[in-house]
Amino acid sequence: MVEWQKSDWRKLPRVQMPDYVDAAALEKVEAQLSNYPPLVFAGEARALKAQLASASRGEAFLLQGGDCAESFEQFTADGIRDTFKVMLQMAMILTYGAKVPVVKLGRMAGQFAKPRSAPTETKDGVELPSYRGDIINELAFTPEARIPDPLKMTQAYTQSAATLNLLRAFSKGGYADVHQVHSWTLGFTESERAAEYRNMANRISDALDFMSAAGIASHSSQELRTVDFYVSHEALLLEYEEALTRLDSTSGKWLAGSGHLIWIGDRTRQPDGAHVEFCRGVQNPIGLKCGPTTTADDLKVLMARLNPDNEAGRLTLISRFGAGAVGDLLPRLIKAVQEEGANVLWTCDAMHGNTIKSSTGYKTRPFDSVLREVREFFAIHTAEGTVPGGVHFEVTGQDVTECTGGVYAVSDEDLSARYHTACDPRLNASQSLELAFLVAEELVSHRQGRKKLDDKCEPAVFASHSAV
Repeated sequence: MVEWQKSDWRKLPRVQMPDYVDAAALEKVEAQLSNYPPLVFAGEARALKAQLASASRGEAFLLQGGDCAESFEQFTADGIRDTFKVMLQMAMILTYGAKVPVVKLGRMAGQFAKPRSAPTETKDGVELPSYRGDIINELAFTPEARIPDPLKMTQAYTQSAATLNLLRAFSKGGYADVHQVHSWTLGFTESERAAEYRNMANRISDALDFMSAAGIASHSSQELRTVDFYVSHEALLLEYEEALTRLDSTSGKWLAGSGHLIWIGDRTRQPDGAHVEFCRGVQNPIGLKCGPTTTADDLKVLMARLNPDNEAGRLTLISRFGAGAVGDLLPRLIKAVQEEGANVLWTCDAMHGNTIKSSTGYKTRPFDSVLREVREFFAIHTAEGTVPGGVHFEVTGQDVTECTGGVYAVSDEDLSARYHTACDPRLNASQSLELAFLVAEELVSHRQGRKKLDDKCEPAVFASHSAV
């Protein structure tokens, strides 16, 4: 067998990637990045893989969230902090409500490139190349702005390094200390869910006070003072990915040094394509988006390519079908996984299949549709006896009006008030908080439903459903 090399993807068909006009400039940037330190390290990727393996068995739950696409212009320390805070709040709700450890995975520190439905776009009769994310070109609708610029890769690297530096400080330096749970509520507007969160925070504080009074030193517990926080992005721009790939000296395996988990999008999952070829050779956990066009045969081939050793925690299948379609599409993929005896983690991306154009012309996502897809995801897994291991949302700590509905009933007319995303609409902090409570309820209901199936089924019969 020929040993995998990080440049092997260059021999295969490539899609959703730019054609750089200045080859010399591209080579210079790639050479620079190849000499820079990796953004993440092999030990961190292995630790995440172990936690994802636990989630695949129902012993933990994955919360993946963050920006649709990171921006150079909107990059601020406060923005990073607020998104991190929202993730902490959602994780605490899930942990407390569903009594399950939560794996926290941000769409951060690398989520700069975006696939597009068409290579060009037209405005007022002018056709230009599509905007593909700040790592490639610019949002401004001018011929100059839409030319792919390789120097943007170095800017993306610098911003990612700064983001990771701050995230590590927040997660290990005291901000994530559970004793500070009340401080995470700052900035909430009043709502029933905000009050519910504060009540939960009070109960957590009371429990910690009891532990202290009983002589249990909760304040010195590392598990209560810090969190593990990982980052992820779609591995779309393979020149950038290859340049940051390093050989791990401890294991002798290649590591994608751009992020802890990288995923393959629904538009780039061709089994014989460049993106699958690159991702199959690195040791990082890999995500695979599964959309309406994913067939059972495609999935079987992709699982064999991406996880030939059937390693638990290696492959996360991220379903993204759209509300109302999960019941028709998910069971056949679950069956394919069971037929192969594959170890996978099932998660639900309830955002990308529910994007619509509002009556006011804005791209949006109705909160009710997002919630409906989550509920359908849980219901199917409960019926199939398999594990719904996580959720994948696009969220922000900013008080934006990009998704309609939620506790404040954002309407089509409200979207223009604070619509800041450069690509897809995100849930704001209040909507994210509400969704976390509802997901926790679904987790509890799933466990109760699973127990009922356990009670009804013979052990040998039920074991076949638990093979995933």
